[in-house]
Amino acid sequence: MVFKRTVQLFLLAACCILLAACGKKSEVAEIPVEASKPSIPQTSWTMTRGGPQLSGQIAAPLPGQMEIAWTVTTSNMITAEAAIFDGHVFVGTEDGVFLCLSLEDGEERWRFTTEDAITAAPAISGEVLFLPSNDGTLYALKTETGEELWQFGADDKISAAPTVVENPNGEGEWVLVNGYDGTTRCLNVEDGSVVWTYATEDFINGAPAIVDGKWVVFGGCDAQLHVVNLKDGNLVHMIPNDSQIVNSIATYKHMAYSGNYANQVVAFDVELGMIAWVYEDKNLPFFSSPGMSDKLLFIGSRDKHLHAINQETGEAAWKFPTGARIESSPIVFEDGLMAGSSDGRIYALNLDTGAEIWRLDLGEGLVASPAYGYGTLIIGGEDGTIFALKESTGSAVQ
Repeated sequence: MVFKRTVQLFLLAACCILLAACGKKSEVAEIPVEASKPSIPQTSWTMTRGGPQLSGQIAAPLPGQMEIAWTVTTSNMITAEAAIFDGHVFVGTEDGVFLCLSLEDGEERWRFTTEDAITAAPAISGEVLFLPSNDGTLYALKTETGEELWQFGADDKISAAPTVVENPNGEGEWVLVNGYDGTTRCLNVEDGSVVWTYATEDFINGAPAIVDGKWVVFGGCDAQLHVVNLKDGNLVHMIPNDSQIVNSIATYKHMAYSGNYANQVVAFDVELGMIAWVYEDKNLPFFSSPGMSDKLLFIGSRDKHLHAINQETGEAAWKFPTGARIESSPIVFEDGLMAGSSDGRIYALNLDTGAEIWRLDLGEGLVASPAYGYGTLIIGGEDGTIFALKESTGSAVQ
């Protein structure tokens, strides 16, 4: 009887469980889940202006209000743009010292000394780094240790950043470098041997840009935009404009854009070999390199303003005033831009309207162009400080 009673109780309990499962679901308290923070874009900055097109664009959202994460004090002013790669910052100074620093805290990893000022960004291709110096040498160094692999000597200073490109004729890579001796050189990355050279009639201060993967494009002090075949260095077009082009150009699709010493911004149609439009404002030159969005270009002027110009028409879209001249080149994000000024501030602006989103006063004139990677902005100051900026805790662009 006891066994029978136990079985009856067991069956009754099982039926209750089944009936409950078929009936109304029981209320379960929901546990609130904290919204995860947006992940930091794992983007590097391996050569000047962010890549071979020299567009100044980066595929990342504009950071919210930034703050100083760390600083490093050097012995001389910094006009060179930095590179950011594999958790490290690479930047040179006016006294010829090139530093590799930890991106996390600024701790020095290694240094390399040249014979003259370093005024341009290096270019990085994996394990090899290419460093230009005003001592007239392009140095190939091991990215990890700074050990010299080879060097190439030009006939005058190299004040322009090199550009690394894939060899269009086969496997491997080439490094392109413009010299103050008026010559563009294409070198093998493995040993620095010359692939081809192209000579102009005056100084070249700007880096070579790559358009459509087949043309090397740059401006010079001969007041020409040069379009050269990447495969063999043969001239495709020389497009004259009204004055010297003293900085790197920017490109977007088949177009090239540049400021010049005649106080103009000029749009060049690289494919057709002609000027598309000319923008003029005040009687002051544009020393900044442009930054590009899909519709506008952004360029700093010695009139203390950042100018936004319609890419297709050359008409002014907006101007943003700062407290001093702008020679630093802007970085264009997916939904905003950042620009440095000689007034010592970094400005974050709306792309379409130029409305200020935030600013940060670094207290030191900014002539060098910024670099951005792994959620960190790196910029050098005129007093020799290297600044690393990161988004403030709890900050976000709405």
